[in-house]
Order: sequence, then C-alpha cells, then structure tokens
Amino acid sequence: MKYKVTLKGKTYEVEVEQGEAILLDEYEAIAPAAPAAPAAPVAAAPAAPAAAAVAGEQVASPMPGTIVKVNVKAGQAVKSGEVLIVLEAMKMENEIMAPHDATVAQVLVDVGSKVDTGSALVVLG
Repeated sequence: MKYKVTLKGKTYEVEVEQGEAILLDEYEAIAPAAPAAPAAPVAAAPAAPAAAAVAGEQVASPMPGTIVKVNVKAGQAVKSGEVLIVLEAMKMENEIMAPHDATVAQVLVDVGSKVDTGSALVVLG
C-alpha cells in the first residue's frame, strides 16, 4: 500500500509491504489555499486588460490544465449547470459549469490555452 504523509511541512510518500516500509519520495508540502489565491491574479494577468473592460462575475479554473473545449460565446444565455468550458487536467476532462442562470459577457480563453488554478475563464453578466 502507498501512503502520503505530511509532517512538519514535508510530505513523504511511503510504500508498506508485509511489515516493511520503504520511502519512495520526500518533498516540501504545499500550503493549502492561501498561497494559491495570490497566484491567481498573476496567472490571470495576460487576460486582465480584457477582463477589466467587462464587468461581471468571473468563473475561475478550479485547477491547472489545458482548455480542450469552449462551449459558449459572448452574449449567449446560459442556464445553471450548463457546461461552459472543458478543462483537461491530469489526463481527465473536467466540465466547468455555470453557477447560475446568466448571460456570458466575455470568454477569456481559447482551445489550447494553459490555465492555472484561479485563472478567469469566463465572465458572466
């Protein structure tokens, strides 16, 4: 069995077989949500001038990945739960959905774009 254990800021990946533990990897632990928030505006910086032109609610990327599909365009009405963007992360496609009924004010990404956690994808009006 493989386990990841975080102790005093370091994460250890350990494999245990028949009473014997083997250290597979050791690395610095990443702090939970606090450092990710400051990184988000930096990641969104290339889209900032366009985002500033349109006011509204930004739908952000929940994880880093690559945009594989954009299902909406500016001016389009969307319903709650409708898929706006498909994001590939770790070989899995993740659907980014509308949080509520709204109109798409602006699409900030294109197919093939690389995004970080917290990067703005779509602005809803």
